[in-house]
Amino acid sequence: MPVYKVNVKWGKEKFSEIECNTDEAPLIFKSALYSLTGVVPERMKVMVKGKAIGDDSWSGIKNLKNNITMMMMGSASDLPPEPAEKTQFIEDMTESQVNQASDYPPGLHNLGNTCYMAATLQCLKTVPELKAKLEQSSGQFTRQSMVGSEGICAAMKQLYKEMDTTSEPVTPLVMLKVLHMTFPRFAERGEGGVFQQQDANECWTEIMRMMSEYLPGEGSTSTQTVRKSFIEQYFGGENVTTLKCSESEEEPEAKSIEKWTQLRCHINTDVRYMQLGLTMGLKENIEKTSPTLGRNAVYVKTSNVNRLPSYLTINFIRFFYKEKENINAKVLKDIKFPMEYDALELCSPELKEKLAPARDLFENLRQKKIEKELSGKDIKNKHDEKDEKKEVKYEPTSFPDDIGSNNSGYYELQAVLTHQGRSSSSGHYVAWVKHKEDNWIKCDDEKLSIVKDEDVLKLSGGGDWHVAYTLLYGPKRCEVWEETEEKKEEKKEEVPEMEKME
Repeated sequence: MPVYKVNVKWGKEKFSEIECNTDEAPLIFKSALYSLTGVVPERMKVMVKGKAIGDDSWSGIKNLKNNITMMMMGSASDLPPEPAEKTQFIEDMTESQVNQASDYPPGLHNLGNTCYMAATLQCLKTVPELKAKLEQSSGQFTRQSMVGSEGICAAMKQLYKEMDTTSEPVTPLVMLKVLHMTFPRFAERGEGGVFQQQDANECWTEIMRMMSEYLPGEGSTSTQTVRKSFIEQYFGGENVTTLKCSESEEEPEAKSIEKWTQLRCHINTDVRYMQLGLTMGLKENIEKTSPTLGRNAVYVKTSNVNRLPSYLTINFIRFFYKEKENINAKVLKDIKFPMEYDALELCSPELKEKLAPARDLFENLRQKKIEKELSGKDIKNKHDEKDEKKEVKYEPTSFPDDIGSNNSGYYELQAVLTHQGRSSSSGHYVAWVKHKEDNWIKCDDEKLSIVKDEDVLKLSGGGDWHVAYTLLYGPKRCEVWEETEEKKEEKKEEVPEMEKME
């Protein structure tokens, strides 16, 4: 592998022994220079014996060798201003708070209206199976793979790996460049040459689509449903849909299966809670050509969820196009959402029946905990202390024949992507991610702050504060109930007594 240790001269400064790998795109090398100098690649010019290095290829660059000196030109970008809002940042914490927060993720530097991308990546990072899948993937940066699904997955893999090895804010330069190369519309610039703000949910959708193309599904046994992609397994749901013409009784119903990776929460004057917004989307009137009537007619489309994924993504339809102002205006209405969500009401009768066994386990666990409290066993004893040291075991959250499904319909909120502002092409995006118990982390670009459950629930809307735009729910886990040795002995003693009675 052609890897060299080179020197770079930038004005009066000189940097020695910088690794230069010509099997990777030059942008990777430039990102290393950015971390040293603060000069973004767009404003950077690197010369080797009078020849400028591009972003995508080392073509034309010859005679590279160890200890060669490159010349770099370009001025560092101004640092962003300090936020006016006073929050509790990790660097301001006490020692005990820092110890508690030692496993918090690092922030992501804003490279000019890139908060939409940062918020999306912070939310998706909360899915452990996704991180593991990216780590296992063979995606890497070459001259051919900077664009498209492999480039996106390789950039995420590299970024998440870097985020897991530091507590300092990370600069997602390579990720941004790959995103821009794959989706040029995200690279549009406004006045002053600054990147324009983009829609975070659009970024979320496109990244998911790229991962769906590159990350294969899991499972190989004959008893398992093997899906085409990892995203379809863990984020994909299915609806069974019926279409009935309301103007012709003779025309038979048409049934079909629709796949999705997001459920939409519709908003109107009647919707005050997320559940109603979701159920509204399951029934709608559409107009299409009727083969029976030979003209356009109104059809009633009814849908029921027939497969729930492990990770449920819900998008609030908060933006609508205003033709006069030529903007996607925002609906600020307060729509309440829960910390724990039960999707049973959305499901088909067939799926409800399949969910029953896992739901019974949750109910049995609840009853046993109530019985324990009523029996007075809630006082700590030796058995309780032993139980505390045991690793908590959980029931499976997926059906055995369907990897990545949800087998109970119960979910817990683990990430919220919010928007502050009046249109999708302006304002500011922030990620709020669950940490432990009722602790959450507000990921506002490179700044992190600790918040509680009640702070997250205030993101429901109703004003110019941060408003929930996309929610990510993960599977609620059911503990495996293990009786203490004392309880087992009590049951053994009960058996002879019962035999005597007989």
